[in-house]
Amino acid sequence: MAIEVKTEIILEGIKSLIEFCGDDPARDGLQETPYRVLRAFQEYTAGNREDPKKHLQKTFQVDHQELVLVKDIEFHSLCEHHFAPFFGVAHIGYIPQEKITGLSKIARMVEGYARRFQVQERLTAQLADAMEDVLEPAGTMVVVEAKHMCMCGRGIRKTNASTTTSSVRGIFANHSDARAEFLSLLK
Repeated sequence: MAIEVKTEIILEGIKSLIEFCGDDPARDGLQETPYRVLRAFQEYTAGNREDPKKHLQKTFQVDHQELVLVKDIEFHSLCEHHFAPFFGVAHIGYIPQEKITGLSKIARMVEGYARRFQVQERLTAQLADAMEDVLEPAGTMVVVEAKHMCMCGRGIRKTNASTTTSSVRGIFANHSDARAEFLSLLK
């Protein structure tokens, strides 16, 4: 099916959704909404059209075997169950063995995995796995903190609820003192 035909089908579907919700897609404020929604979803899911691991492939040889921690990496994602936003921060730490990567590359990787239909648990694991696969560190630890609109803005509507997930690999999984150092630096 040609892209123009798919696009028209999607736009008509969004118009039908507007009608189903009780509004008129032909009214002044909604006439261009189907196109804007389509463009927004292309942006929200841009991570599906890239391999986020590739951002980590620019490495440097540095003699550093202590913790490297990048905190408060903001992200926005869409819950795959409701297409509702969830957003928060990721904290990613690793203990290099032979190579490090640029700090901004870690943030770019987070963006790539977050810009997909996602669940927080998978996102957390994907970030840890990518760090392990590409950088081959002694260990990796990832903590993700997020608010989910599917819980805060609909359903149970608990606006102050947040979710924290973690993934630990290597030395962080086997040594509580390494985990404790990581967690103490988050405060």
